[in-house]
Amino acid sequence: MDVKQFTVGPFAENTYLITKDHKAILVDPGFFDPREFTVFKNGLEESNTELIAVVLTHAHIDHIAGLDKVLKEFDVPVYLNHSDLYLWNNYPDQAKRFGFRVPGFDFTPEEMPEQQGFSIGPFIFDVLFTPGHSPDHVSLYFKDDQLLIAGDALFRESIGRTDLYKGDLDLLTESIRKKLYTLPEETKVLPGHGPSTTIGYEKTNNNFVKA
Repeated sequence: MDVKQFTVGPFAENTYLITKDHKAILVDPGFFDPREFTVFKNGLEESNTELIAVVLTHAHIDHIAGLDKVLKEFDVPVYLNHSDLYLWNNYPDQAKRFGFRVPGFDFTPEEMPEQQGFSIGPFIFDVLFTPGHSPDHVSLYFKDDQLLIAGDALFRESIGRTDLYKGDLDLLTESIRKKLYTLPEETKVLPGHGPSTTIGYEKTNNNFVKA
């Protein structure tokens, strides 16, 4: 399995393209600038890889801003946890608060509940429900590759903000301790913003949530 990172948009959000057996899933497409999307699209075509799905860790604007661009070019399903669809359903209002105008989406994503062994094509991962930063937030754990895509739950020496809709510091702390810090310490963490880290490093060095 190969992972390519694109740091995009005014929020410097990390979008991830995961490929295996010439198939790919795109996690959190945050492309704001058409040029950012073009870089992704050209790279996908040059690698002779088929995009088969978009997976969202949550529906904050910086993680879905490029979704419309993706869906105009690729006829693929979109997966999102359905615990709370407020952010998804109110995407235009989210954007207005940050000075952007966007249309809403006329569909509901495929449901991605918390479960072990969730599969999309050749990709198998555990969906970990990790609310606190947002009420719909999940993290994606690829056990065989010792890899966690943490969205905005856990960053290197930091955690996601909790001052937005249904943000809850106590809940986020619980999510990190019970769902993420229980993973093997060598697990590589790919966050929604900033550099990568490991579970072991954060358990020792994260001053916001200690193990």
